[in-house]
Amino acid sequence: MSESNGVKTLVEDIAKALVDTPDDVSVNEVAGEHATVFELRVAGSDLGKVIGKQGRTARSIRTLLGAVGTKLNRRFSLEILE
Repeated sequence: MSESNGVKTLVEDIAKALVDTPDDVSVNEVAGEHATVFELRVAGSDLGKVIGKQGRTARSIRTLLGAVGTKLNRRFSLEILE
């Protein structure tokens, strides 16, 4: 499971780099049999920064997760929670 821990750290680091209050960033990992869902929580004021204009930033993070998942033969997805 250390592989998904590294992916969780990646999501956390990306989110912390984007927001104004990095202390409020938390990533919860929900591991399934074939897929892992990362639940990202940020401060309400930082939600727009993580989602980006027309969802571009969120889509980019999801694209990275897809590439990593292909490499690790596992499916990763991202949910941004309010």
